[in-house]
Amino acid sequence: MALTITTARSAPAASKILGVGVFSDKDRPSDLPSALLDSRGFDAKLGKTMIVETDSGIVAAVGLGESSELTAQSLRIAGASFARAARRHKVAATSVLADALAGTEGIDQATAAQCLAEGLELGGYTFDTHKSKANKTRYDLSKVTVVGSTAAAVKGGIEIGQAVAAGQMLARTYVNEPGGTLTPPEFAKRVQAMAKTAGLTCKVMDLAAIKKAKLGGLLGVNQGSTIHPRFVELTYSPPKAKATLAFVGKGITFDAGGLSIKTGTGMMTMKCDMGGAAAVAGAMSALKAAKVPVRVRAYIPMTDNMLGGNATRPGDVLKIRNGKTIEVLNTDAEGRLVLADALSLASEAKPDAIVDLATLTGACMVALGPKIAGLMSNDDDFAAKVAAAAEGAGEKVWRLPLPVEYKSMVESPVADMKNIGGPHGGALTAGLILQEFVGEGIPWVHLDIAGPAFTESADVETRKGGTGFGVRTLVELARTYA
Repeated sequence: MALTITTARSAPAASKILGVGVFSDKDRPSDLPSALLDSRGFDAKLGKTMIVETDSGIVAAVGLGESSELTAQSLRIAGASFARAARRHKVAATSVLADALAGTEGIDQATAAQCLAEGLELGGYTFDTHKSKANKTRYDLSKVTVVGSTAAAVKGGIEIGQAVAAGQMLARTYVNEPGGTLTPPEFAKRVQAMAKTAGLTCKVMDLAAIKKAKLGGLLGVNQGSTIHPRFVELTYSPPKAKATLAFVGKGITFDAGGLSIKTGTGMMTMKCDMGGAAAVAGAMSALKAAKVPVRVRAYIPMTDNMLGGNATRPGDVLKIRNGKTIEVLNTDAEGRLVLADALSLASEAKPDAIVDLATLTGACMVALGPKIAGLMSNDDDFAAKVAAAAEGAGEKVWRLPLPVEYKSMVESPVADMKNIGGPHGGALTAGLILQEFVGEGIPWVHLDIAGPAFTESADVETRKGGTGFGVRTLVELARTYA
C-alpha cells in the first residue's frame, strides 16, 4: 500500500514518531538525548537508526553518515531506514530532509525530496501475497509528514519520488511472483491493466499475431512450452514530444534452460528471468506522473523456456524478425533470441535511441558481482547519458566493451551466427549478438542486469527477491534525455 506523504513546517500533533537526521561528524540536534545515544553506541552511520523516548515523544535518530559524503542516494537510504524503524506506527513525521540539506551543499531540494520519498516507499515494501493470513508481514505505517519546508519544489520532488518508487515496487512484485503464477498471458494481462491507469497505450500480440509478425526467436524459445507467448508494446506520448526512446525488456517468465536444462539449484530463482521486462514495465508506469517530456515505446517479449516434446533442439536454426538467422547451440542462451526480435521491432520504428535490459548472462555476474549491471553500447555519447542517469538514480553500472575481434566467436557454419560464443567473454559475445539486431545508426545501450535484478540478502532498501533494478535509471534517462 502506498504511503501518503505530505509536507508541513512542523510535525503534526497526530505523529506518533519523529525521524531526525544525524550526521556522524556534526553535533547532535538539540532535541535528541545525545548522552543516551552515545551510551547505546549510536554512531550515525548511514542507514543506522535508533529509537529513543524523549520528553516530547518517540524519536528515531536516523544516521546520515559524514556530511561531506552525503549524496542523493544517502537520502534514499535514510528514508528507507526511517520507514523500517517507524513501521509499527501508522502516522509519522521526519525532519531528515531539512536536517540533511542544512548540513551540506550540492543537492537541490527537489532531488533530495524525490530521493527521500523513494526511500520511504521502498523501505516499506513487502511481498507476502502467498503467505497465510497468520504469517502476513505487519506494516502499519500509512502516513508520513516531511517536516521543514512546504515549497513547491519539495512537493513536486515527493510526487515524482512516489511515482518512481511505485514503479520499482511493481517491478519487484512482478519478479517475486512464481513462474507458474505469472505466466506470459497473465503477465501481459497485468501490464495491460497497468497501462490503463498509467496513461499508456498498450498492444498485446498473441500466438497468431506473433507468428504473423515473424518473431522467430520468440517462437523458437516458446516451442517447448504448453503456454503460449505474448509480445507487449507500450507507448507513452506526451504533448509536443521532441524525441523518442525505446525500452526493450527480456520477459522469460521462467527459465528451465530448455533441452540444455539447468541444474536444480540453478533453476530455483529463475522466476526472476523476466527482471528486464519487469523493470521496463515498472518504468513505463511512472512516466506520466514523473512528467517525462519525451515519447517512450516499450517492447516486451514474454515466454517461458521449457522442455516439451517439440522444444528447440541444439543445432536448430531460427530466423529473426529482421531476416537474420541464428544457430541455437545452447537453448539456455535464450534471452538473446527473444531480444533479437524485440530489438528488430524497436529499430523499425526508428527511435532516437534504444535501451534494453536483461538478466542475460552469468558471465556478467562473474565479472561484476551481484550489485553492478554491465553496460554495453554502440555509441559513446548515449552510453555516457545512460551511465549518468544510473548514477543519478543510485543504481550502479559499469561499461564493458564490445570487441570487434570477438565477433568471430559467434560465427556459425550454417547460419548468420550462433547463439553462444564459447567459454570466455560470455557477456561480451551476448552483447555482440544483440548488436546485430539494432538498426543502423541508432544509438543503443544493453544493460545486463543478471546480478542486481535479484538478491538473496536484504538491506535497507530491498528485501530478498526482486529488486526492481533499472526502473529508476530508465525514468531518470527519459526525464533528462531531451
